[in-house]
Amino acid sequence: MKKITILFSFLLIVACNSQDKRPLIGDTEYQQKLNASYKDATKSPLKKKDLKKFKGLDFFPVDSTFIVIAKLTKIANAPTFEMATTTDRKPLYKEYGVLNFQLKGKDCAITIYQSQDDLRDEEYKDYLFLPFTDDTSGNESYGGGRYMDAMTTDEKADGTIELNFNNTYNPYCAYNDKYSCPLTPRKNHLDLEIKAGIKVFEKH
Repeated sequence: MKKITILFSFLLIVACNSQDKRPLIGDTEYQQKLNASYKDATKSPLKKKDLKKFKGLDFFPVDSTFIVIAKLTKIANAPTFEMATTTDRKPLYKEYGVLNFQLKGKDCAITIYQSQDDLRDEEYKDYLFLPFTDDTSGNESYGGGRYMDAMTTDEKADGTIELNFNNTYNPYCAYNDKYSCPLTPRKNHLDLEIKAGIKVFEKH
């Protein structure tokens, strides 16, 4: 009987440890990190009722054809402007440059931006902001568009930057209307379906 009790206790400990170390949800490291941050109540933009039922964000299947090399043409002396948001907030941005690339046989061009507030923050001063809409917006993806981050340090010596549309995320407004989110400029619409990256969030 004693041996059975010890064995049961051992199995219980193993089971508990296994639960604590269960793998993060997501097919890539990017997805796993994003899911982990949304599951964390101290960081998550999700409403409490959505957080309780949260099992992971929805993504399109990972597709390497949506990883492209874009030519960056920087915009010299770009003026600072107030970017429209979902609220009265008007954050200051500059157009950093135009990205030209081919995707699914189409020539594409979108503008990438630099937050002027981020320039004063040592942690985020190298971040660039790429909002876009595409032909899935409002259906399979969030109607307000999706975001992608890049870094000034990502630019190669030949003036190119790799864009991975698998690594996109939704504005926090897609999850909770208490947030103020930049609106995607009309000129950043891609006239094709970007079936990669984050999908629209189905609210409960």
